[in-house]
Amino acid sequence: MFTNKNSLQVKLPGGTYINLGEYLVEVEYQYPKLWANDSGRNLKGKQTGTLIGIFPKIVCQFRKLTKDELILLRPILDAPTQIVKYYDPWKQQLTEMETYSGDWSIKNNYIIDNNRKNQGFQISFIAREKR
Repeated sequence: MFTNKNSLQVKLPGGTYINLGEYLVEVEYQYPKLWANDSGRNLKGKQTGTLIGIFPKIVCQFRKLTKDELILLRPILDAPTQIVKYYDPWKQQLTEMETYSGDWSIKNNYIIDNNRKNQGFQISFIAREKR
């Protein structure tokens, strides 16, 4: 949960944390359940199965970024895994979790004007282990 501009941080390769708060316009915290392959409904319609765990997912909507800001964030966005520090409402403290990230893309609407910023974009950080 986003409590202030320092409550969502990602570790850069090399160990330095960067606060994502100044680059974001929206953050959504999701808690998807992962069910085993024995899950489903029986003929009476009752759900059965084994819950493997809850794997937190943080969906970040970035504002329009400058070229220099994109250069700073690119190592995080391109890395196969990240360390994300976020406020966990269950633990009531900043917590680290190892994540992988979804795809990201940049859209340019004003190709002729080099001073314009890129459009905002979205990326998800998904926990590699259950909560």
